[in-house]
Amino acid sequence: MILDRRGLLLGGTIGAAALLGGRPASAALGEAERGSGWVDIRDFGAKGDGKTIDSPAINKAIDHAAARGGGTVWFPAGTWASYTIRLKSNITLHLDNGATLLAAPAPQDGRGGYDLADPMDPAIASFQDFGHSHWANSLIHGEGLHDIAITGQGLIWGKGLGRGDGKDNWLKDPNGPGTANKAIGLKNCRNVTLRDFRILEGGWFALLATGVDNLTIDNLLVDTNRDGFDIDCCKNVRVSNCTVNSPWDDAICPKSSYALGEPRVTENLTIANCLVTGNYQVGSVLDGTWRKMPPAFAKDIHGRIKFGTETNGGFRNITITNCIFEDSRGLAFQSVDGGMVEDVAVSNLTMRGIINAPFFLRLGKRMRGPAGRPIGTMRRISIQNVVSSGANLLPSVIAGLDGHPIEDIRFANIFLQHVGGAPAAMAGVRPPEAELGYPEATMFGDLPATGFFVRHARRIVMRDVEVAVATPDSRPAFRLEDVDDAEFSGIRVPTGAAAFSLEKVVNFRGPEKR
Repeated sequence: MILDRRGLLLGGTIGAAALLGGRPASAALGEAERGSGWVDIRDFGAKGDGKTIDSPAINKAIDHAAARGGGTVWFPAGTWASYTIRLKSNITLHLDNGATLLAAPAPQDGRGGYDLADPMDPAIASFQDFGHSHWANSLIHGEGLHDIAITGQGLIWGKGLGRGDGKDNWLKDPNGPGTANKAIGLKNCRNVTLRDFRILEGGWFALLATGVDNLTIDNLLVDTNRDGFDIDCCKNVRVSNCTVNSPWDDAICPKSSYALGEPRVTENLTIANCLVTGNYQVGSVLDGTWRKMPPAFAKDIHGRIKFGTETNGGFRNITITNCIFEDSRGLAFQSVDGGMVEDVAVSNLTMRGIINAPFFLRLGKRMRGPAGRPIGTMRRISIQNVVSSGANLLPSVIAGLDGHPIEDIRFANIFLQHVGGAPAAMAGVRPPEAELGYPEATMFGDLPATGFFVRHARRIVMRDVEVAVATPDSRPAFRLEDVDDAEFSGIRVPTGAAAFSLEKVVNFRGPEKR
């Protein structure tokens, strides 16, 4: 990615006039601030010239503050090129307006550079991707900590971070010893606050938080080249007021992997007042130009909120509200490794230009985890007050397994508009079960419905749901297969097409259409 001049200015080169308590940011901390626990990284040798590796000085400043019982480590305006920064308990990193924490390029000879990836028990290493199994190889790393924070209006620029582990042909970034692939990697921490800063090019994960409880993520702008937030095996999490542009991967991605050596549920999670998108050039949301990706990129758009794919523990007590999805893959709930998905409330969403399905609920049996675990469950999910326009041909999907249905799903006050125009033969398609397939809405191929494809489900309620198409489409609005107890009311469907196509459906209640 090439940043224009405006983007570089955002990186901190003109921030010298920024003020902290009425004082130019280039000035030293005053006695009052030092007395209240603030530590200036320049006092420990940090240069901020964008060339000197400042992480040794930054880590000395953190050690100094921690030895005094905690405090705030201050990054004034400047560009602070760094390798791994090691957080400690009771420490806040404050990135002042005009400060850029820059991930430096890794040494080409493999000597020095970022901390090495932490070892993983080989018995469980295959249960999740490499990226979800290591935290130390990050720009900012913390493990086993409490009461930590990263704040301020500065920028974390992961310019020197990799985006993978070398296994994907399109990810040729350095990935050996001394390299890093995450902006922030946290493991087994509690009482964590991330607030107000921005992340550009965050690597494989702008944030990987595993086993982090009491986590607040607020008012972050993330313009990144793979995942935004991966929230894995975490409890009591609040994500609010964030903007995430992630064209090549997921924007907000709760997970429940086996990386901690046991299945741990991600629970008590709220996502509110966020914008997720996957179709802007990286850097253009940050610099305010909002440049769209070329049209040929459409098939690769991500930028969604996805629960999964790693689902050994599962998800419960989840709320998502007041969020905007623009040019993204929509909202997905998945359980394919034996975990649960239950007690979920979703409300007040707008969606435009959805690629794949607006909603994708999948119970599968990939079962990547310890042998002998039972198939998971998905139940008690309520989704209401949604407007979606310009979605592609794929309908929303609710797909369980034969003998393992998805249960107790409610949709209310929903408007779903798709492009329509599918060939007539698509109405007669019989999708494969794909029980072992990787969970994506595309896993079944073409689908014989414009609005919803529902298979292997129990107790489905849809009220005041309208399905519309921009171009006439002969597929029914709703295709139900192996469904027990379905109630539909206040349904509106496109003119000239059937409302319902039913197969192996019992206890069905609802009008044909209106």
